[in-house]
Amino acid sequence: MTEAASALDVQAGGDHYKKLVVQPIEYIHANGIPFAEGSVIKYVTRWRDKGGIEDLKKARHFLDLLIELEAKAAQQSDQLAPCSTSR
Repeated sequence: MTEAASALDVQAGGDHYKKLVVQPIEYIHANGIPFAEGSVIKYVTRWRDKGGIEDLKKARHFLDLLIELEAKAAQQSDQLAPCSTSR
């Protein structure tokens, strides 16, 4: 009986992750990292071997999105928090 190949051993679109000791998807999944943060890790990991400066721009885009979304969430949270009064 033949064992099926691991999805980590098969890569579509190049081999830029296969040479790594830990592939970004393994790290991201094992640490429960959300989408935007995971995308930053992915693009920063591969930029030298695949997309060059364009991958760094993509990573920066995801960081900008994350900053914007987190700032908006914090602002909304502050608006919903009850006012505390000092006595």
